[in-house]
This record gives sequence, C-alpha cells and structure tokens, in this order.
Amino acid sequence: MANRLFSGGQANASHYVIPFEAAAGEPIARIGGKCAGLAALASANAPVSPGFAITTEAFAEMMAVEGLGKEIGTILASLDVNDIRNEAKVSREIESAIIRRPIPPQIEKSIRAAYNHLCSDSMAEVGVAVRSSGTGEDLPDASFAGQGNTYLSVVGADSVVDKVRKCWASLYTARAISYRAKCGMGQLDAQMAVAVQMMVDARSAGVAMTLDPSNGDRSKIVIESTWGLGETLVSGEVTPDHFLIDKVMLIPIARRIAVKDHELVADSLNRSAMRRPVDEERRERSSLSDEELRAVALAAKMIERQFGCPQDIEWAIDEKRTESGGVVILQSRPETVWAKKKANQPPQTNYTRGVSGILDTLVAPLLAKKK
Repeated sequence: MANRLFSGGQANASHYVIPFEAAAGEPIARIGGKCAGLAALASANAPVSPGFAITTEAFAEMMAVEGLGKEIGTILASLDVNDIRNEAKVSREIESAIIRRPIPPQIEKSIRAAYNHLCSDSMAEVGVAVRSSGTGEDLPDASFAGQGNTYLSVVGADSVVDKVRKCWASLYTARAISYRAKCGMGQLDAQMAVAVQMMVDARSAGVAMTLDPSNGDRSKIVIESTWGLGETLVSGEVTPDHFLIDKVMLIPIARRIAVKDHELVADSLNRSAMRRPVDEERRERSSLSDEELRAVALAAKMIERQFGCPQDIEWAIDEKRTESGGVVILQSRPETVWAKKKANQPPQTNYTRGVSGILDTLVAPLLAKKK
C-alpha cells in the first residue's frame, strides 16, 4: 500500500501521510497518540479499519502559512486562564485564523491521494472518520484524550481536507487551552496529527476495558455497548448495556441491559452521521450476543497482551465482516486510572482477586446443583 500511496511523483508525501500499517514505530511526536495506537494495532494484525496518519510535519508547515503561528502567538498573549469568556474568545479567534488559511498545496495533494487510495477498492467515494491525534493524547500519564475533534461519515476529498483543517484548529478549543494551562504545558508547544480511517458499518459499538474499573481487578474485562456508532456511549448520551467478563473463561458473569432509545448511524445519502430512534423491538434487547461478547473480549485480551498493560478500547461490530466475529477495533489507549495507583500497592491483591473470580466462575455451577 505504501508504494502505491506515494507513487505518482509525490516525493515528499511520506513527510505528510503514512498508512497505519507502515507507521508502526513512528514516534508519538510525529503521528500523535491515536495514530500511534492504530499503527501498533495494524502491525499486530488486529482487526483495524484501514486508514492513514497525517503527520505533525504537515501541521508545522500549516503553522508557517502566512505567518499563522505568529498570529496565534499574538492572540494567545491576551489569554486570561482565569476568565472562561476570555478563553472562549481566544479559541474562536485562533480557529478563525486557521480555517481561513489555505493548506499548502503539497500537503493537500498528499491527503487527497491517500483518501483516493482508500476509495480505490470500492470504486466509489467512501465515508471516513477524521479524528484529531494530538501528541499529548492517549498516553499512560495523560488525561488529554478526547480534547480534539472527531468528524464521522466524511465523504469526498474536499470534505476530508476541510475536516483535517478543523482538527488542527481543535488543538485550540477552549477546553484544550484550559487543560494545558492547568497542567503547565506551553500553548505553542502542542502539535496535532490527524487520523483518517474508513468508517465501519456499525450495528453495535462500544468500549472494552481489560480490567474492572471499579476495583482494578485484572482478571475481568468490562464491556459496554449500544446500538449504532459508539460516540453516543462515549459522550454519555445513552446508557449502555454493561457486561462483566471473566478474562480466562471469556464468559459473562454479570450483565445489565439498558433501555437504548436512540442510536447514531452513518447517513451515506447526506454524507454525515445521524441520530434516530431505536425501534421498539431493540430498545430493551442486548446489543451484543454471547458470541459477539466473546469475540470482543478475545480481541481485547489480545490487545492487552500486545501492549503489555491494561487497555481502554473502542470497537464496533460490522456484520459484513466474516473474520474476528465481526469485531473492528477503532482505537486503543492505555488505561489511566488504575495505572496511576501507587507502586507500593501489594502486588498480590489483583492476583488473589483474580484467582478468586476464576474459582467462583468454575464452582458456581456445582453449588447451584446442590441447592
């Protein structure tokens, strides 16, 4: 793919665009946390939707267009982090400065070529997700994930280029500016890469954590799911179905099915994502079968093994896919809450709890027969 993507005289394309499968080992400083995670997943043959990273070199060259970086510095000089209205005003001014600048031709050409390559197998323009991939996102010791913008069901090269520019601008949302100020991070030191990834025809989607976030138990996997795209779950718009999975047996040991009254789905006609009511028959039905739960848990367990630490994973079920039980991994980041616990916590705690959980799972059927 890399050779085809960068053919046609684009000698410098690799400075700006790298397919996920060719980006393994690229530093986060170059492709951001989200793209680095996707590249690592792709290199491990995880079921990742194809896509590419737009590097921080592209962002840096954009900052040089018509003195953009200097203008942003001037605007930031008026920042008052103790004034919410001032933060919002500064954010709007920076966004306007970025949006009105043209993307350098060589960068735009590379983005268009990479998108057209994604479309080559389908012989039509495909929908993609365009996601920010900041250099401070998705790190074990950072809480910056989710600060940048995401755009779903983006169709057409013109729209992709436009959304890339808006992702760059989202580096300076009011919440991102505020976060950096609270953490003592330099506002002008931040960099933004962008992930462009083919959309998944998600019947169901959600998150999986390879430990129990309520107590840090690493012998469990917690899966939450809903109908349609997972953004409604991540944003807190819907109450998801909740499953507690034994990591060894890969079976649910507890489940809670929620009422799911609306879903977010790809709208190919309007080239966007749309919210719609969930039909009555599905509202109180589990959004995952037991077979799909096992497939998600198996993928999550493999990803944790690959990265060597507990993971917070976003996934979707695409019924058109026959491999991996229909599971597609959208992104994975290190779990942060329990990773920050003090190192002197007794190491046997999770082990003991894990062994207890496994024994409970194995013994429960025997105890039930005696009753």
